[in-house]
Amino acid sequence: MSHDHETTPDTAPRPNRWHTVLGRLEWKASPYLYVAPFFLLFIIVGLFPLLYTMYVATRQYNTLTGDGGLAVCGSTCDTTQSSWMGNFLWVFHQQAFYVALRNSVSIFLLSSIPQIILALLLAWILNANLKAKTFWRMGVLLPYVVAPSAAGIIFSQIFSDKMGAINVLLQQIGLNPIMWHGSAIWSHIAIATIVNFRWTGYNTLILLAAMQAVPQDVIEAAVVDGAGKWRTFSSVTLPMLRPTLIFVIITSTIGGLQIFDEPQLFHNSASAGGGVNNQYLTVSLYLYKLGFVSVTPGQPNMGRAAAVAWVLFLIIVLIAVLNYIITQRLASGGRRRNDKQTLRRIAQRDAEERARAQRSGYNARMSATHEQEA
Repeated sequence: MSHDHETTPDTAPRPNRWHTVLGRLEWKASPYLYVAPFFLLFIIVGLFPLLYTMYVATRQYNTLTGDGGLAVCGSTCDTTQSSWMGNFLWVFHQQAFYVALRNSVSIFLLSSIPQIILALLLAWILNANLKAKTFWRMGVLLPYVVAPSAAGIIFSQIFSDKMGAINVLLQQIGLNPIMWHGSAIWSHIAIATIVNFRWTGYNTLILLAAMQAVPQDVIEAAVVDGAGKWRTFSSVTLPMLRPTLIFVIITSTIGGLQIFDEPQLFHNSASAGGGVNNQYLTVSLYLYKLGFVSVTPGQPNMGRAAAVAWVLFLIIVLIAVLNYIITQRLASGGRRRNDKQTLRRIAQRDAEERARAQRSGYNARMSATHEQEA
């Protein structure tokens, strides 16, 4: 008589201990392995250059002769004592740095404020029930695809001092031509126009995506209550765009303060831009000229350029922190954030309500059970 051999729990094959350890290790380590390439690239091309730039900013580093020791401010500060703050002190004693900072802020304000307002208007129009929506949305994005060099060539013809399109039109109607490259304010307006041409469509699509994420039932409720299109946009849609608007404002601030391509192409020359009297010299252009154009053996050009880069970095961080504080104020309706004691009291109240709900649910189940048994 044949007996079927059944596998009992006592005789079942036990998993290999080594395989179990490998399985647990794979389960815990696989998420980190998936994100590891990003952090490796960030360390190589992001964090290391940032830290090395800080090191160079404290040294008498020259492009031709290399490292010459700790930085020295020199005759500019009436001192020969070496210090890690030497290059920073030298930068703060340069009038050209403050002119470049003023120009950067001016171009940023002339470009970002109209750009965000126009992007909001275009996004509102594109969010409407238009024919050929995809065509218009792609058309808005086309200037962003145009290469900066091509945009520079186009606008150099438009804003030329002698035979530019705008000056020719002004002369046709009997007005004097504008010296776009010779005046600080007019050069800032021209450069801001190039920036707006390139980046308005990009911000428009970001705001359009945020508008499409607004719940339609909220919009319909406002329309039912009698709100018009403008009232619906200003009172319903715009407040819901607040996080996206903060993102657009922060990115515009960073890009505006780091602006380099547009003023360099507006210069319309092979040499470093900025104008004869630095009328449109930006901080990034000043950094470029200091580190790669005005190269003299024995002068710490690279160290001073690195110091300018770090000063610009700290200014951008400061503005980002201010934006964060403003965002928190707006999110809390202008009230101060809750302190730790208030947050602890809210968490305790939520825990009590959760426990009360669990007890009520348990009592309801027990009552139903007793009724079924009865």
